Amino acid sequence: MHLFGLSHAPDIGSAIAWHARDPGLAFIAGGTDLIGLIKDRAALPKRLVDINGLSELTPIKPLAGGGVRIGALARMSDVAANPEVRERFPVIAEGLLFAASGQLRNMASIAGNILQRTRCAYFRDQDDPPCNKRRPGSGCSALHGINRNHGIFGWTDSCVATHPSDVAVALAAMDAFVLVRGGSGERSIPFAEFHRLPGNTPERDNVLERGELIIAIEVPGRPEGRASHYLKVRDRQSYEFALVSAAAAVATDGGRIRSARLALGGVAHKPWRLSAAEEALAGIALNDTDKLRAAIALSFADAHPLTHNAFKIELARRVALRALQTAGERA
Repeated sequence: MHLFGLSHAPDIGSAIAWHARDPGLAFIAGGTDLIGLIKDRAALPKRLVDINGLSELTPIKPLAGGGVRIGALARMSDVAANPEVRERFPVIAEGLLFAASGQLRNMASIAGNILQRTRCAYFRDQDDPPCNKRRPGSGCSALHGINRNHGIFGWTDSCVATHPSDVAVALAAMDAFVLVRGGSGERSIPFAEFHRLPGNTPERDNVLERGELIIAIEVPGRPEGRASHYLKVRDRQSYEFALVSAAAAVATDGGRIRSARLALGGVAHKPWRLSAAEEALAGIALNDTDKLRAAIALSFADAHPLTHNAFKIELARRVALRALQTAGERA
């Protein structure tokens, strides 16, 4: 049994200050991922600070121009059910409803969801096999092991794990921002820059520094937001993480794509934007499946499958196409 201390943050400033000066301290909100990490001995904090009392981090508010601000402690179920989110960004609501179970969505916070750590079985294994995320420098067991669920983009010999969040894929597609507060003030991080590729330091999942706390996520109003869709393919229909998922959003003129946003999940260490496809899709008719498929394929030039997951390339192309066309039906 791992023993830890527990305290309650009276305010945001205290939570940040405690975290900054104590490397053995971790924030806890819903705890739906952290408690599992502790059980798996993949995270062993000496002290936890409960931030659930910071009520100013819970509101979900519409923003001028069609955007929305989601407090860091807003529960996943509340965000998914929020009328403004459902109307302005159905892709976000759908990404949340595809995630976890109803019980977990009632507990888990939106910030905790995007901070959750990989579900790589080697990382989560209590027997502690070589894993650079658990023990930097020990190696990556998945690189030449069982890697069916692992990355096809952006991986290195240090780590081939994928990021597990569904809603993070939707937020990446919508060009969201993560608002963070630390001892020196606040900063706004573009969502595409928040999560890191593994490089030589796969133990770092994101760009947060010690003594920083997520305050909110802001999603700017976008012309594509209302015509959007999240599609997830998994091994079973009930609670399961994605083999491949896609967030798609489009703005159209007379049945042709004016602009598009596409991101994939289950394929990389972070949500993976299909930037080349987005550019190539402009002007293509939504019913021209061959041209849509060809445009999407442009974003797969850098795909590098592992021993057991080459099927993800074709699967991801099909999932992106279907998500895009479903989004187009809402335009």
